[in-house]
Amino acid sequence: LQIDPHLKFYKFCILCNTLSFFPPTEKEQQEAIEHIDEVQNEIDRLNEQASEEILKVEQKYNKLRQPFFQKRSELIAKIPNFWVTTFVNHPQVSALLGEEDEEALHYLSRVEVTEFEDIKSGYRIDFYFDENPYFENKVLSKEFHLNESGDPSSKSTEIKWKSGKDLTKRSSQTQNKAGRKRQHEEPESFFTWFTDHADAGADELGEVIKDDIWPNPLQYYLVPDMDDEEGEGEDDEEDEEGLEDIDEEGDEDGEDDEEDDGEDGEVK
Repeated sequence: LQIDPHLKFYKFCILCNTLSFFPPTEKEQQEAIEHIDEVQNEIDRLNEQASEEILKVEQKYNKLRQPFFQKRSELIAKIPNFWVTTFVNHPQVSALLGEEDEEALHYLSRVEVTEFEDIKSGYRIDFYFDENPYFENKVLSKEFHLNESGDPSSKSTEIKWKSGKDLTKRSSQTQNKAGRKRQHEEPESFFTWFTDHADAGADELGEVIKDDIWPNPLQYYLVPDMDDEEGEGEDDEEDEEGLEDIDEEGDEDGEDDEEDDGEDGEVK
């Protein structure tokens, strides 16, 4: 007696479904976990190898970029107030600038970001200033380090303020007197950043300068002044309103002329 092949297949499907109801044994699960761990180790090994290769490429191109950074700095030096304009135009940095900070930054002539040779261990930001009425330093620097255990730290130049010109103290005094009652509170001085080493691993300003501004500062220097744009928009609206008024007056004059002509016709 031959069994219908369709019936064989049907029985096979029932057997498979029945077996699927039996969960894998603890031993099978443990073997699967061990295999997953072996595969994950291979993935981690490749990721580590990729990181090393990427680091080598970064180091190579970091050296290649240096002459161009130098040339760019020389050209920027020909533009007055380049860096203060760039910082004021940057949305995150401008929020940290008070009026007196901006005045002091008008003496900022050059900014340089230097990544350490192995890149992973940190970077330094240098601010070069012309002679100014605020402090004696010609260069203010802040360095960020990452040690072998991965712990971040930072250190910076001590600012030698001239008598009565310490903007960090003035900022705190202003805040104490105002009691933060004003809606637009004067921000803490930009220069307090040089003394803030509380959380070097999350230094937002340092990261913004290194990763956003330094690669292409020109894009922020060329940002149009929003106040000027708004002013131009208002002028355009006033011009349009003026034209509409002229058109309306012209229409009224035309109607008056037609009425006058009609009256003259009746008299005749």
